[in-house]
Amino acid sequence: MAPTNFERFEQLAALVPNEVITHAIVHDVTLASGRVLALLTLDNGLDHSKPTTLGPGSMIGIGRTLAAQAARAAAGEIHALALTGKPYYLVAGADLNGVKGLRKESEGRAMAELGHAAYDLLADLGVPTFAFINGVALGGGLEIALAATYRTVSSGANGIGLPEAFIGLVPGWGGVYRLPRLIGPEAAMTVMIENPLNNNRSLNGAAAHAMGIADALFEPADFLEQSLAWADAVLGGKVTVERPRAVDPATDPEAADRWDAAAAKARAFVEAKTSNAAPAPARVIDVFEAGKTATQKESAALECAALTSLMGSTAFHNTVYAFLELVQKRSKRPAGAPERKLARAVTKVGVVGAGLMAAQLALLFATRLKVPVIITDIDQDRVDAGLAHINAEIDKLLAKKRLGRDAANRTRALITGSVTKEAFADADFVIEAVFEELSVKKQVFAEVEAVVSAECILATNTSSLSVTAMAAELRHPERVVGFHFFNPVAQMPLLEIVRAPETDDAVLATAFALGKELRKTCVLVKDSPAFVVNRVLLCLMGEIANAFDDGTDPHVADGALRPMGLPMSPFTLLAMVGIPVAQHVTESLHAAFGERFRVSANQQALIDHGIRGLWAPASDGAVEVPASTLAVLEFGNAPLTGEELLTRTQDALAREIGMMLEEGVVAGPEDIDLCMIMGAGWPMHLGGITPYLDQVGASERVNGRRFHRA
Repeated sequence: MAPTNFERFEQLAALVPNEVITHAIVHDVTLASGRVLALLTLDNGLDHSKPTTLGPGSMIGIGRTLAAQAARAAAGEIHALALTGKPYYLVAGADLNGVKGLRKESEGRAMAELGHAAYDLLADLGVPTFAFINGVALGGGLEIALAATYRTVSSGANGIGLPEAFIGLVPGWGGVYRLPRLIGPEAAMTVMIENPLNNNRSLNGAAAHAMGIADALFEPADFLEQSLAWADAVLGGKVTVERPRAVDPATDPEAADRWDAAAAKARAFVEAKTSNAAPAPARVIDVFEAGKTATQKESAALECAALTSLMGSTAFHNTVYAFLELVQKRSKRPAGAPERKLARAVTKVGVVGAGLMAAQLALLFATRLKVPVIITDIDQDRVDAGLAHINAEIDKLLAKKRLGRDAANRTRALITGSVTKEAFADADFVIEAVFEELSVKKQVFAEVEAVVSAECILATNTSSLSVTAMAAELRHPERVVGFHFFNPVAQMPLLEIVRAPETDDAVLATAFALGKELRKTCVLVKDSPAFVVNRVLLCLMGEIANAFDDGTDPHVADGALRPMGLPMSPFTLLAMVGIPVAQHVTESLHAAFGERFRVSANQQALIDHGIRGLWAPASDGAVEVPASTLAVLEFGNAPLTGEELLTRTQDALAREIGMMLEEGVVAGPEDIDLCMIMGAGWPMHLGGITPYLDQVGASERVNGRRFHRA
């Protein structure tokens, strides 16, 4: 392809005038053998905190650079070509800020075709090509590496994967074709479907090498030098690259059968995760299946068609809002957070309680802050049980290689226990994780305040109780802050930071600084019953519970919200949260807001009879409410259809969120969206709960206005 062929894409680049260009900087390297290798370094000229991305201007430049190198290869000037990135990044994927503005179908198609035009040059350059994956390689960043003949990866690299199903697209620049042929269809579906839909997981360098994505793994200290030497050895025939996982379904019937099985498994996974409400994952599998016996060119046409239709979809633009505006931007600049310089140093943490939640908190503080952490409880047996649980969790991290042996030993040494709160005398931050009863928490805080310094911060992990009431009788109520984690503590990214009326700025600044060190997404929340996530979730779950209690068939009630594509159904969520916990939060909300939060007599009956969930396996493999459970419940005679219940739930959510914003629980609807995404797994393709309620008309039906401008 001649360089001038990229001229047809220049109009596309003009639509993204503010793109930060990732340049392909070329310099020749004379290898030890005397061969000349053209090394392309992808760099946007910004500091290492600003990832390289691929917009139309970048892709045109990379394409023209590759075309020039192809001409040099044809002339015998170079014997090989390699590409790598600036420190910590190969490429972090497409420039979503730019791509989101491409609304016309022709623009989306041109962007899809541009990627193939550039990457096909790399795949057919005329000399062997190498990708040295030195850091993040996501989406188009991994696809450019897949187009090379060979790949190395740094053991220090993180963030390797094809997350397009998560952001509402398909791997549109060759990934759906090349990856399964390289590592097998099963592993490819893990990378393209399972990892994106499991909280957007990615691979590190070692995992990418073990999976077969990279042919060689080197340490980061001399990664480039080792990669160049390895490339020289490959070129000279001293190293033979073997790829035992590689398959060709067009010629191998067994591989074709594996292809079909992997697609079927992936479809079942998508159904379980999203109820097929999100369009992108299904399109990835469609292209994967259709391309089973296709040529690379035929698969490229399928990828371009899928990418074109998805780029213009509401689901994609919702995802861009959720991912870019909320997860990537707002989460890094929490609304209302005081200046960072006001934060105090935290050199020792106390945890009141030694139960499961307290143990999780202690382990998180120790592993992330690397400061001494002490847990307390009312007797030595409970303290010992808490420490035993923590040590068992450290053993699991060690077995999974998430902690090295030295790190595991250091973490164990940091966590100790005591039966007296005197142990908190020199703590800077003490968090309680005791029984969810206001009088108990007030007593705990009074006992802790009696032994700690005046500057020690007292935090509560309450899920629904008043932080103001907990602090009311203390000598220093300004030191108290809500620090509401979600379970499981290590995995759930949200931290609701609750400011009571007297909480001072230094305490709040310290809370936000700690949250950042704990790698949590922090949102400032006013002291209000159940704060954000639990209030919204209990509103949603309450509508389903009310309909069930009023006589709606359990399958209809539990399935009514399927069009939302929530990560689990309401009854499943109820069992996971725990019926007693849900009932307790509902009681708190009922006390504050009355019949908007109806306390379910049926749920209380389940608690009284020790029943932990409604569903049980049926003989046909489905689920049912057992007769023994039905026998303890009472129902009304006002059943709803699934459509009626969905609309009623949408309206209840719009009404409740409207009231939360009027009360000033958070700074704006974006914070409620962020809380629901990070704390409740709200689907990205819906954009956030408030855009969803706007799009289905609920906001205008009940509030007379949208949460966001149209």
